[in-house]
Amino acid sequence: MLISLSEIINTKGKVEHILAPIEMEKFIYDGEAYEFARKDPVDLTITNLGKKKVLIEGSTKLSLIIFCSRCLKELEYPMDISVSKEIDLNLTEDDRVKELDEANYITGYNLDVDILIKDEIIIGFPMKVLCSEQCKGICMHCGTNLNEKSCDCDNTVLDPRMSAILDIFNNFKEV
Repeated sequence: MLISLSEIINTKGKVEHILAPIEMEKFIYDGEAYEFARKDPVDLTITNLGKKKVLIEGSTKLSLIIFCSRCLKELEYPMDISVSKEIDLNLTEDDRVKELDEANYITGYNLDVDILIKDEIIIGFPMKVLCSEQCKGICMHCGTNLNEKSCDCDNTVLDPRMSAILDIFNNFKEV
């Protein structure tokens, strides 16, 4: 959702409260698309600080559908997003991007709420999610979920540097 900041900038001391919906259907990050299980509207407060400066504060709650890093079970990952940004609209767009050191969610005098929230999701996105601390994962040979049942696969992990010796032992078994 695009929010025009023109009226807020032109009225000294103006404070505007806006409930902005998150319009993105999926969160796309690192080549993966994550569905939203929950996405509340963003409760924004935009304050004119004078001299073409605005303070953008907002919060929302959302949940993403993420898969366990070990067993690939589908999980709901809740996030509480809180934003507080002071924007100087006297700067050019290029200078603003350099100063903020992030993607540009302000274009001209328009605030793109989806880009703002997407940036905050990326900051809080987990590197690894587990369904439980005791998650056993999946068998690397047959693909069985070891949390649900066990398998009879040989799960001994050998040092790859010893593969030449293992080949010698395997050749003697054939004789």
